[in-house]
Amino acid sequence: MKRLLLPLLCLACACLPTSVSAQSTTDAAKADGKSFGRDQAAAAQSAATTDPDANRIPNFGGVPNQSGYFDDPDRMAREAASQATANTGYRTMRDSMDRRAQFAPQDLDAVVARSNVINDDPLSYTSGMSISGSQGRCVPLPPGTGTAARYMATCNVGYTATQENRTCPVTLNATIEQRQVYGYYCVGGSGVDPASIYNCNRYPAPQCTVTQSYPINLCDPYLGIYWGCNSGDLRVDLVSCTAPVDGATPYSVTGENVVTTSRDESQCAGLAADDSCQQDTETCTDSDPVTRIVDGIAVTQPCWSWSRSYTCAQFTQAQDCQTLESTPGCSLVREDCLSGEPCRTWERVYDCPVPDQPADTSQFICDGDVYCIDGSCETIDREANDEFKDAVVALNAMDQARREFDPDTLTLFKGTRNTCSSKVFGVLNCCKGKGFPLIPGIQLLVALGCSREEMLLHQRDAQGLCAYVGTYCSDSFLGVCLTKKKVYCCFESKLSRILQEQGRQQLNKPWGKPKTEQCLGFTIDEFSRLDLSKMDFSEVYAEFTDAARLPDELQAATEIQQKIEEYYARASQ
Repeated sequence: MKRLLLPLLCLACACLPTSVSAQSTTDAAKADGKSFGRDQAAAAQSAATTDPDANRIPNFGGVPNQSGYFDDPDRMAREAASQATANTGYRTMRDSMDRRAQFAPQDLDAVVARSNVINDDPLSYTSGMSISGSQGRCVPLPPGTGTAARYMATCNVGYTATQENRTCPVTLNATIEQRQVYGYYCVGGSGVDPASIYNCNRYPAPQCTVTQSYPINLCDPYLGIYWGCNSGDLRVDLVSCTAPVDGATPYSVTGENVVTTSRDESQCAGLAADDSCQQDTETCTDSDPVTRIVDGIAVTQPCWSWSRSYTCAQFTQAQDCQTLESTPGCSLVREDCLSGEPCRTWERVYDCPVPDQPADTSQFICDGDVYCIDGSCETIDREANDEFKDAVVALNAMDQARREFDPDTLTLFKGTRNTCSSKVFGVLNCCKGKGFPLIPGIQLLVALGCSREEMLLHQRDAQGLCAYVGTYCSDSFLGVCLTKKKVYCCFESKLSRILQEQGRQQLNKPWGKPKTEQCLGFTIDEFSRLDLSKMDFSEVYAEFTDAARLPDELQAATEIQQKIEEYYARASQ
């Protein structure tokens, strides 16, 4: 029975109308959704018009101070920067970075290489002394770092301009032309009928010219009878016209000779069209007599012919750089144009070593100097400090900064502007630079054209006190520079010059244009940003330190030992 009841129940359910059941379910869902939407809409409207309550928000404790970062994002960075200096951790890290020793990579590599050489054969540098000897043994150390002194050498390349004076004649041609001249009367002034043939406006220049003019006084007893008394500006003009005036009757027709003059410049056309030539002067060459007969007519002119002069240039390629190009160690730095466009003169700047420099003296470490007193001998150990010279140079740099400080401008290491002129491709050069020895006979050079200021500049530059700034053209002809002016900044010491040259490289502060550079010093801020450890002071090492050299060391040891022996020899007597 149960088995039969279940299939019948399923069949009954299947026979019910399916659309009625589905419709009832859908309507209920829609109604429920609308009710839910109305409730949520009412809640949203209430929330929008009601002040927020912090207590209704979980874990909310009021508006934090950091909420202002939303409107001002940069505020976070500013507050962090202002608080960083007072933070102990930040100051600890910052101080450790500022106080940390800084070394250039190339210096570290040089020290390591030098150490390896000594480490490979230490006995050659530290031992080998005999107790019975009176002298120690000094062994040269491996060469240290440092470069030889260098200078900026210049030469010229381009064209020379040969100046040549040329002349050409200019003549005056005179011709006679006969023409008719018509004489007319006309009335001028206010109140004259513009349409009248007698109105002077009908006789315009240059066809007509006024030869005579007569004022009209209408207050004259005779004329006043007709026109009444009027003291206006009426006048009668006599005009001479070179052509008849339409509608007017001349009172006279005469013939005259007209003189026409013109200058014949055809023989100067070639020079005038040549861009390499410039006109200079024009001189009268024929003025006697000033009055001459042309076609039976006397013609008077102040001059009848001229001579015109031109200065012309001929361009020839030239250069004087062979010496620098063949000098070992010289390298081309740049090429500067000394003239306008098109450029016809260039100056080449080379970086060259100073010739005939003293040989690099080796440093020595002297081990085992022995001094014996009454049979008791003591060995004196010595250490060679290769960093001593750098410390001495740094101390001298600070002392130089103190002495050269300018309280008026608050600057350091100010230089003086010095210039020297020389002919391009010329033989005489008054300031060749420190690459050339001082030439004896200053009086002779002054007599040849060098000024005393230029000779002083040459001496200061040869001593390493001047930095080369650049060159500009001071005299040119048709685009070819004839005379150039070299500009230097000279300083009180070689150390000041090195600080300026290498300091400007660190600060990215190059020299200005040669024509305007004034050799200004460093500001206090600029000097504080210089890293002296990265500068090469090898050029001035010899001025501040004297490394131990073998002959001096041995001589001193010998003299001390002899004095000790002499003392005990006298005491034993």
